[in-house]
Amino acid sequence: MADSISPFPASLLLTFTFAAALLAGLVLNFWLSSRQIRHVSKHRAEVPPAFSHTITLAAHQKAADYTIAKARFGLLELALGAAVLLGWTLLGGLSSLNQALLEWLDGGMGQQVALLAAFVLISGLIDLPVTLYRTFVIEERFGFNKMTFKLWVLDLLKSGLIGAVVGLPIAALILWMMGAAGAWWWLWAWGVWMGFNLLLLLIYPTFIAPLFNKFAPLEDETLKARVTALMKRCGFAAKGLFVMDGSKRSAHANAYFTGFGAAKRVVFYDTLLAKLSADEVDAVLAHELGHFKHKHIIKRIVSLFALSLLGFALLGWLATKAWFYTGLGVQPNLSAPNDALALLLFMLAVPVFSFFIAPLFAQLSRKHEFEADAYAVLHTNGPDLATALLKLYEDNASTLTPDPVYVKFHYSHPPASERLARMMA
Repeated sequence: MADSISPFPASLLLTFTFAAALLAGLVLNFWLSSRQIRHVSKHRAEVPPAFSHTITLAAHQKAADYTIAKARFGLLELALGAAVLLGWTLLGGLSSLNQALLEWLDGGMGQQVALLAAFVLISGLIDLPVTLYRTFVIEERFGFNKMTFKLWVLDLLKSGLIGAVVGLPIAALILWMMGAAGAWWWLWAWGVWMGFNLLLLLIYPTFIAPLFNKFAPLEDETLKARVTALMKRCGFAAKGLFVMDGSKRSAHANAYFTGFGAAKRVVFYDTLLAKLSADEVDAVLAHELGHFKHKHIIKRIVSLFALSLLGFALLGWLATKAWFYTGLGVQPNLSAPNDALALLLFMLAVPVFSFFIAPLFAQLSRKHEFEADAYAVLHTNGPDLATALLKLYEDNASTLTPDPVYVKFHYSHPPASERLARMMA
C-alpha cells in the first residue's frame, strides 16, 4: 500500500474533514427539519386560499400532523444515524469487526465476503427498531399502514434472501477484480456494476417484484382502451398494463413505469384506481409518459453511469492510501487484502460529503416534474391532472405548506402550490 507522503498528516486531515462534514451536515439537517416543523405548524390552522374549495380543513390538518410526526422522528433518525456512523468509523467498530473475522477466517475472499455480509446484517439489525416504529406507529396512527406483523417479517426475510442470492456474488466478483485486475480494476468493476444494474432493470418486473406483490392485468376494458389510446398518441409501447395490490401494505396510492426496453410495464396501484376517475388516471399516466418523452429516465441512467465511474475511479485511488483507512478509524490489514474495508469505508464516507450537493439533484428532479406536468397538460386535460394531483396529495397526506428552504434540499417533487400555479399559467 503506497503513499507519496507521510500518512499521519493526511490521516489527521481526513479525520478532521470527515468529522467536520458530518457535524455540519447534522446541524444543517436539524435546522432544516426544525424549519419544516415550525412552518407547517404555523400554517396548520387554515387551508391555503388556493386550495380552500378543494381540500377540507380536516385533511389539511391531518397532512400537517403527519408531516410534523415524520419530521420529528426524522430528527431521532438523524442522531442515531450519526452515532452509528461514528461507531463504525472513528470509534473503531468496522476495524474491530474486521479483526475479529480475520482471527476466525484468516485473510482471503471468504473473510472479505463475510465482512460485507456481517456489516449489512448488523446495520440491518440496528435499523429494525426504526423501521418498526415508522411502519407500526407513525403509518398506523395516520391510517396508512395495512401490513400485518407477519407480512412485515416475510418481506424482511424475502429481501434478505434476495440480497444474499443477488448481492453476494456480485460483491465477490468486484472484490476478486480489486485483487486480480491490476491498477485499472475499477474500470472493469464499473462495467460489471453497470451491467448488473441494467440486468436488474430487465429482471425486476418479471422475477423480483412478483415475490412481494400480485400483478394482475388491467381488466377494466374502458380504462384499458383509454390508456392504450393515450400511449399510442404519445408513441409509447409497453409490455403490459398491470394493477398491483398495493393496498395490502399501504393506503398510499401511486402509478409507475418499471423495467427497461421491451420489458417496460405500466403499473397502477389498486388504491389509485379506486380514488381517481378515468380522466384523472389518463392525466397521471400522461405525466409518467412525459418523463419518457423528455428522456428523463435515460438522462438519469447516464448520470448514474457517469457518477458511478467517478466513484469507482476515486475508490481505486483511495484504496491504495493508508491514510484513507487510518483517517476513518480503521487499521488496514498488513498481511491480508483490504478491498472489502475500502468498499465499506467508501460507502460510509461518500454520503457525508455528497449531502451538500443534494439540492442540485433535487432541483433537477423538480425541473423534470414540471416538464412532465407540461407534457400531461398538452396531451390530456389540465384540470384533470390538477384534480388528480390534489387527490393524491390529500390521499398521501402531503402538506400543502412545506418550508421553502426545506423544499430546496429535500423535495424531489415540487410542492402542490407550485405545480398547480405552473399548470394554470
